[in-house]
Amino acid sequence: MPPQVNVEQVKRAAHNSVPLTFKTFTLPHDTEEYLDEVLNIFLKELGFAEIKDQLSYCLRELAVNAKKANTKRAYFQERGLDLNNPQHYAEGMKSFKEDTLENIEHYLQKQKELGLYLKIVYHTREKTFSISVRNNVEITKIEQIRIFDRIARSRAFTSMEEAFATVLDQTEGAGLGIVILILMLKKIGLDEESFAIDVEDGETVATLTIPFNEIQIEKMDTLTQEIIREVRELPQFPDNILHLQRLISDPDSEITDIARQISTDPMLTADLLKLVNSAQFMLPKRVDNIVEAVKLVGMKGVRNLLYTHGTQKILSQQYREMRELWQHSYRTAFYAYNLAKSFRRRKEILDDVYVGGILHDLGKIILASLHPDLLERIRGFCTEKEIPSNMLENFAAGMNHAEVGALIAEKWNFPDQLIDAIRFHHSPLECKEQNRDIVFSVYLANALTDLEREMIVFEQIDRWVIGDFGIQSEEQLTRIQQRLTGAFDQQRSRF
Repeated sequence: MPPQVNVEQVKRAAHNSVPLTFKTFTLPHDTEEYLDEVLNIFLKELGFAEIKDQLSYCLRELAVNAKKANTKRAYFQERGLDLNNPQHYAEGMKSFKEDTLENIEHYLQKQKELGLYLKIVYHTREKTFSISVRNNVEITKIEQIRIFDRIARSRAFTSMEEAFATVLDQTEGAGLGIVILILMLKKIGLDEESFAIDVEDGETVATLTIPFNEIQIEKMDTLTQEIIREVRELPQFPDNILHLQRLISDPDSEITDIARQISTDPMLTADLLKLVNSAQFMLPKRVDNIVEAVKLVGMKGVRNLLYTHGTQKILSQQYREMRELWQHSYRTAFYAYNLAKSFRRRKEILDDVYVGGILHDLGKIILASLHPDLLERIRGFCTEKEIPSNMLENFAAGMNHAEVGALIAEKWNFPDQLIDAIRFHHSPLECKEQNRDIVFSVYLANALTDLEREMIVFEQIDRWVIGDFGIQSEEQLTRIQQRLTGAFDQQRSRF
């Protein structure tokens, strides 16, 4: 009985640029069927359904080759042969295929005992979809040469019939498969550059990258711009907040002037006092004086508070309440702030990290809260421009929400570091170097909240970001998450 595919989890991953990872040691047939169904859901969501059969073949070929590479390690180890020794390699390969086929269960069990795994990773980025097959053995130079030789041979063929009719070296049985894979890619309009094989952190990684076609990209961009155009009809920040922004920017302003202006807005006053009395300031006694609170938070802190407060005020006026998303945003902000405080030790970024956490899902909040009249106008626009209706549905489910949020933030003149925190909170490696600490903190905080809600698993968190924080293992990350959860719940109980 094959495992049940969690359809909603796959759709979330497709729409939200979250890598979806599956791990197996032996790749049984029901797991192959499971992986094929996951691929099918991804492709339907992304508008690639017509190339499902070709990509299904390619995925199966890469997975089987990775499993075979693991079996080869188990076989060579049992025979006392060195894969990197050309003579040993030639000797082992003479009998590898026959011996392992006759006793495959033994060698599958042995590779499992050795901890040799396969990971299949599906990942939607802004304009590409990739499938990676990872196995935790490094490809040898001999194996790499053989693969590149197969790729080079594939250039000589114009059809699969030609490839099948050509006698290739059958000692490993993978020769024809790689050639067919390249020809499959050509058949769906991709070239061999869409296939890559490399070594990363002790794993061999084979990746297929499928770019969205120009028509899809054009329609996504057109729909994004129409949403932004419609959202531009929202009012600017309330006059009180605009006046405060001007006061903060004026070098002649007094703190008492700013405090007096804040006190005219009861909700803003409450937010300021809640902020200054939160755990992040660790004050020995509660602060109730607005002037003192402004001094403690500082001008940058007040400015960032205005971005958060103003955004919520606009959205709460125009749209229905988005309680769950805002709660997630507050938790993400708290985690991001504390991660940056503990691991980055750069006080000057803490305010930006916190506000970046609050606002990272701005696009999702807007997309999920579109007023019915506005949504109807956008549907009419989609019909007029021949944009598929499912693309708008995918946007509402979160697709492209990071870009939508960043464009809105640009429209509202947010500073560059906050725009990056919004735009790259699912793709942190793409941010500007100077904003890296802020974006990485927001990304990891968001990932930890998703981990808590069982929306992702540890393998879906970017390894480079985890390593950048000096986190060595899943157990260490779990301990960090538990401490953050306890601290957040304790702070929330104080208010």
